Amino acid sequence: MSDPSAPIGVFDSGVGGLTVLRALRRALPSASFLYLGDTARLPYGTKSAATVTRYSEQCAAALIERGIGCLVVACNTASAFALSALERRYADIPVIGVIEPGAAAAVAASASQRIAVIGTEATVAGGAYQAAIRRLNARAEVSTRACSLFVALAEEGWTEGPLAEAVARRYLGGLFEGEAAPDTLVLGCTHFPALETAIRAVLPPGVRLVDSAATTAAAVERRLGADSGRGGGAVRWLATDGAARFARVGSLFLGEPLAAGEVEIVDL
Repeated sequence: MSDPSAPIGVFDSGVGGLTVLRALRRALPSASFLYLGDTARLPYGTKSAATVTRYSEQCAAALIERGIGCLVVACNTASAFALSALERRYADIPVIGVIEPGAAAAVAASASQRIAVIGTEATVAGGAYQAAIRRLNARAEVSTRACSLFVALAEEGWTEGPLAEAVARRYLGGLFEGEAAPDTLVLGCTHFPALETAIRAVLPPGVRLVDSAATTAAAVERRLGADSGRGGGAVRWLATDGAARFARVGSLFLGEPLAAGEVEIVDL
């Protein structure tokens, strides 16, 4: 990052990326951040690669215009489809997605190298996690499951209890049965860590969960190194629609109160 005082830009289709921001703030407590949630156009996970790439480029441009020194793509679908384009366009600053760090953590965590990945429809169908894991270990066995309803549950704040567990059981039923069952599960959407309690409730004991938020924060910390952490610790909040809803649901993901008056609505 050329200017250590420049904020780190983070964007997501909505509030799910706040799990990444939360991890980043723990890893880099003195850095400043600029977070953009594209709430007017969520979810990204049901849209085409071309549309996700266009939206991602618009989000990135809005953050670049506001002087960021590092770009974190805190959305698995955007990382799957748009990361390469963003790296080419903004080659003068670090551009970091969530998939490569998550894949590396999964390979490191799995004793059997049988790994399951859950994500949105687009992330799973695009094959980015499968490809990233197999680049690290060609012999890894990767199974996937699209769990798109988890996004809606997380956005509504229905992250624990009978409803969340019933949905988790419906999605994950059969995936972890038999002698060749995966021993590691990648939460391949930044919304999914909010449902960790419900997901764990339906998993066999001993299955390791990989949260791409924590692994991405560690990757950003390694990338920025000594040049990070001199921005004062402030966070500026941007959204494309619904400041009150962003603040209400975002508070659940962030783990602390967020006021609607702090959220600036921007037009991309």
